[in-house]
Amino acid sequence: MTALAPTAVVGRARFAKVRAFGGGWVIWLSAGVLVLFALAAVFAPLVAPYDPEATDLRNVLAGPSADHWLGTDQVGRDTFSRLVYGARTSLVGPLAVVVASTLLGVVVGLVAGWRGGWLDSVISRVLDILFAFPALLLAILAVTLFGKGLLAPIVAMSIAYTPFIARQVRGLVIASRSRPYVSAYTVQGFGPTDVAVRRVLPNISPLILAQATVMFGYALLDLAAMSFLGLGVQPPTSDWGSMINDSRGAVLLGEPLTAVVPSVAVIITVIAFNVLGEELGDRIARRDA
Repeated sequence: MTALAPTAVVGRARFAKVRAFGGGWVIWLSAGVLVLFALAAVFAPLVAPYDPEATDLRNVLAGPSADHWLGTDQVGRDTFSRLVYGARTSLVGPLAVVVASTLLGVVVGLVAGWRGGWLDSVISRVLDILFAFPALLLAILAVTLFGKGLLAPIVAMSIAYTPFIARQVRGLVIASRSRPYVSAYTVQGFGPTDVAVRRVLPNISPLILAQATVMFGYALLDLAAMSFLGLGVQPPTSDWGSMINDSRGAVLLGEPLTAVVPSVAVIITVIAFNVLGEELGDRIARRDA
């Protein structure tokens, strides 16, 4: 059995209904949406028709039009341009969290599962302690200590997400140690480190990838929440979470579009990553069955 994050376990039941309802086209649609957002983020200067920070006080809270496809915000900034540029920080931040936590979790889990004994016990107890602290709480604490911005939340969330990968890798490595191919390599004279890193790790990497894909969506939600609270990405940098925060006044004035657009972007991206992650995990499970 692989150790999945509690959020991933909940996500499995939630998104299995979406995938079952839509069939294969939901998978392709999810992949297409993610590719579209990624391309928009990379080529933002070419895609966005306006400077995301350019204000036009004569065109405040304008509705969708040929000039402004998604309207403007409370200071006349083009919502579509801010959405496109906001994809950069909104996607790069979670990517950094997932990459850092995955690399750290693989190292910790591999050492704990392969060495076993007292070292495994100590590492497992440390992971249990980290499990007790929500990622968002650690991120807020990091911002309190080191100041607002994107770096502190990324570091804190990377540490908070590490136990999910580490626990999964540890369980997979322990199960792999008793496999015949491991004994065969050992008999042939391969060292323990070589067998663990070059033989066992490649075999379990698809399951790690599936877990990391699911984690991306939750990291995006956490970082968007930090920006919404004003603790993450700071102005004038555009970010989906900060766009929602900036739109609170517009919502009170009965103009919710500037808040709805980034909110929908966050929801769609999270759903797409969860659908792809669950599909990848299911395909691996069917292959190993």
